[in-house]
Amino acid sequence: MSSDLQWLLLRKNNSFIVKRLAEGPILTKEPGNLTNIHSFKYSGLANEKAIAIADSESGVKLTVRKKGASPHAVRPASATSTIRPRSGGRRAAGITAKLAKRGYRPDLRAAALARVSAIIVSKKEKKPAPPKKARGKKAKTA
Repeated sequence: MSSDLQWLLLRKNNSFIVKRLAEGPILTKEPGNLTNIHSFKYSGLANEKAIAIADSESGVKLTVRKKGASPHAVRPASATSTIRPRSGGRRAAGITAKLAKRGYRPDLRAAALARVSAIIVSKKEKKPAPPKKARGKKAKTA
């Protein structure tokens, strides 16, 4: 089944659609959607080439569909390839950019890098707040 036909079937009714406001944007929770915007370009279900970026214990997990894999695979796990860059945030961002730029999905390069950066920032430990300094009369008496 072609990607366009899949999108025509999925765009109105699927379990991942999130409609908060009647006149607001339509969002989605589907796997493989980098921006959570309900459109054909970002859809992880309708596109044969989708990049799924998820959080993992060791850092960032990238999942892409293998070249030549059938969209109707009996075992969907065998049709995907998972990459776990373990060397740190900059390495994960570089691998993501290279993967998207090489012709897999160059139009999603910026969105993929934004998703990886957001995951990396969320994993960093926050700095402790510095102690507050006494000001005014309290500073002079102490």
